[in-house]
Amino acid sequence: MNKLILKIVIVATVIVSVFVITVCGVQQAVVRNITPKEAYDMMNEIDEFVLLDVRNASEFASGRIYGAINIPYTDLTMRAVNEISNKKIVILVYCQTGRRSAHAAANLVGLGFLNVYDFGGINNWPFGITR
Repeated sequence: MNKLILKIVIVATVIVSVFVITVCGVQQAVVRNITPKEAYDMMNEIDEFVLLDVRNASEFASGRIYGAINIPYTDLTMRAVNEISNKKIVILVYCQTGRRSAHAAANLVGLGFLNVYDFGGINNWPFGITR
């Protein structure tokens, strides 16, 4: 009986969510995975964005993409809302190989950021590194 009630509640929740999104035009935030080239093009085409490096401080100090800010993945939940006040701004996220950036991008969406783009790791960035 309890399983039946749980299934009914889940189905009702999904139906209400779809209705709200459809009728009210609520935009559901999702992580968008893009290539380094797409990230580079966005950086050159839009005026306001945050380039977010989620590697640790020593990795960031050893080389980064020009203009990036560093909020290590381990500190993201505590610091992102204070350091990135505009939840609608485009956020381009990267790490070393793409693993941490994927998790960080999902965390940012969970924190309410609406325009989160993950372009993976700096290892795949062909456009130059600042030291």
